[in-house]
Amino acid sequence: MSEVNATLTSNLFALGSERLALLGKHHKVLMQAYLDGFIDETAVKDNALKSLMAARILWRPDEQHPLILRPLVSELIASMVADESRRQVNADVAEKLEQIHNRVEAYKEAQHRGDYLIAEAQLQRLTEQVHDLSGQFEEAIDSLWNRLNGDFGFVSSLKDKIRENQRAQQQLRRLLDGLELIDFSQLIELAEGNSQLRKLLVSQLQQQTSAHHSSLLEVQKRLVALLAKFRQQQAKSLLINNMVAYLRQHPGYKPANYPQRTQVPKLFNQAAAIIPAAGIALDKASDRQQLSYLVHQLAKTSRQPQEDQQAASFIDDQLQEDQEVAARQIALKQDVEDFYLYVVEQNKPVSAYHYLETKQLAWDSEIWLYQVIADYESLPKTVQSLLRLTKKEAEVSAYNQLRLISDLHLESLS
Repeated sequence: MSEVNATLTSNLFALGSERLALLGKHHKVLMQAYLDGFIDETAVKDNALKSLMAARILWRPDEQHPLILRPLVSELIASMVADESRRQVNADVAEKLEQIHNRVEAYKEAQHRGDYLIAEAQLQRLTEQVHDLSGQFEEAIDSLWNRLNGDFGFVSSLKDKIRENQRAQQQLRRLLDGLELIDFSQLIELAEGNSQLRKLLVSQLQQQTSAHHSSLLEVQKRLVALLAKFRQQQAKSLLINNMVAYLRQHPGYKPANYPQRTQVPKLFNQAAAIIPAAGIALDKASDRQQLSYLVHQLAKTSRQPQEDQQAASFIDDQLQEDQEVAARQIALKQDVEDFYLYVVEQNKPVSAYHYLETKQLAWDSEIWLYQVIADYESLPKTVQSLLRLTKKEAEVSAYNQLRLISDLHLESLS
């Protein structure tokens, strides 16, 4: 553990020295960004901008906004130069919201007086305060992620891990309580009809708040997963410690060959017997016939003769009904095949509905036309190319685009 701490300290020293040197190297650009409220990206090389963003000195609140200083960096400069007008002494969310409210009122008063230079300056300060509020949440969430990825892995015991998890849960609760203080209905009333204020206080802030809520949700999922993992590790370590203590008390202990024993201890015989399940599918004719046979083979009891007779009668009725339906289906397909042969012999378009009435077939016209279409669709493509099926259809009404088929004309092209 001492070697791990020494490694962490050396890595932290190197990283801190590198980033402090980065502040000193770009001190003029950073100070100008502090005065202007944003950084001039054209005056700095791309590599330098990437280094400053990677070092958490600069950040971009959204895609349309220019790069600005991180809230902590801005507060550090304000503290060093004793700039009380921009120094944030209280980092409480309620205090931040009160400062935003006061800044909006000052901006409105400057616009009402017609002093647009002061109004522009107030709007710039308001933009910084809104982004600072969002940036503080982002800094806290990043700190929480760093705790999950750092402190959890370098504690001395499992209890310390669980204790760190509880601390992270408390910090998460505080962040959620802080986000609940942001009342967008009040911000909408505060912005009134000003498009710039509505975009800044409602649209952008709401997007940033939603992103913070999503990040906190992911943090909470990670915390729950880690806590479950810690509990599993705790149970395993308890089992191992107890086993080690038992072996110390019984140094000559040897595990028995349990597969060769007839009486297996309950600890190794937890599997329950498998009871195969069986069921009869009543929608299959073969199973219904088998069920009917089994019912007839059952011994007749004096207590339930009537129930057995009703069951057997029901099964017989079902079988008879299925046979009748199958016979009607075969007859319908045979009549449709005769119709196709008749069309081939005529060598001219034949109306399916006229054929049904002429032959006096006892089929419903809708079922008849449906079966003609089904047989045509089931033919091979080579056979379909020798026939032409024309549908006689029309819309239901001028207000209903549903088209109904009233007749079919089939013609042989061979």
